[in-house]
Amino acid sequence: MNKLPAPLRFTLRTTLWALLLLGGSLGLHLFTYSTFVVDNDLDHQRNFNDGYKVFSLTLPNELTFCGEDVPLERLDVRERLDRELLVNTYWQSNTLLAHKRAARWFPLIEAVLKREGVPEDMKYIAVIESGLTNVVSPAGATGYWQFMKETGIKHGLEVNGEVDERYHMEKSTVAACRYLKNGYAKYGSWALAAASYNLGQGGVDKQLGRQKRDNYFDLLLNEETARYVYRIIAMKEIIRDPERYGFHLRKKDLYAPYLTRTVEITGPVADLADLAIAQGTDYKTLKLLNPWLRDNHLTNREGRTYTVLLPAEGFDAALPVQE
Repeated sequence: MNKLPAPLRFTLRTTLWALLLLGGSLGLHLFTYSTFVVDNDLDHQRNFNDGYKVFSLTLPNELTFCGEDVPLERLDVRERLDRELLVNTYWQSNTLLAHKRAARWFPLIEAVLKREGVPEDMKYIAVIESGLTNVVSPAGATGYWQFMKETGIKHGLEVNGEVDERYHMEKSTVAACRYLKNGYAKYGSWALAAASYNLGQGGVDKQLGRQKRDNYFDLLLNEETARYVYRIIAMKEIIRDPERYGFHLRKKDLYAPYLTRTVEITGPVADLADLAIAQGTDYKTLKLLNPWLRDNHLTNREGRTYTVLLPAEGFDAALPVQE
């Protein structure tokens, strides 16, 4: 304070004395205020504890996966399933988004699975793999069904700098069906077919030979594959019966399927933005509906026919899912 100018030192001293001459009332007030904050914190904590409840879950009495019984009589099976149900129940934002996106994409996926002869339960692979979004993993697995480039091409997808059908919901679902049917033909078990989708058939073959068992629920596997089928089952249970797990969604909260029309392209397209404008839309919406178009042009040297989705009338109305 001594370094301050004399008039300012005088003002500060005067102010401090004036505060002290208030007879301690200010000090009492400050103490009371401090106590008030503590009481408020305690009340807040009590209100939080009274109003917020976290419950353990009750497991279903019986479960099937793709028509195959899940052996819930086994201790480790119950505990592994319990873990995945808890993770997905209490990761509410992620599971709510899964509910919403499922309403948009499941009708298309279910139609493909039925046509390809694959059990409907396999649709939940796309949920746990990508959250029904076109993501790219650190390893390079891409799209709704998370195909690596070589695997995608092997199962009938076009993958290059301009067209990447791993981002095409219908075509990538067909490719996934081919992979899963091949696994089922090899193992005679949809659970093992699903495990091979994660680990690869070579990895599954190695563990079957090493452990001399032929049932997914009997195998000791790496952490990711050991959780894989349980994650699928848990997401199936929660989306199938959301209120049992505390999720309350109205039909209008769900994401409705896109309202679209189609146009076929048989030649090159110099500029996709020009195509979009000519079709009464914009480049952003064109790419939203056709994420498999990976550049701003399409060379199409082989003269292939591509079906491009465009917004139909009422596209932006976001009509709710029908009852």
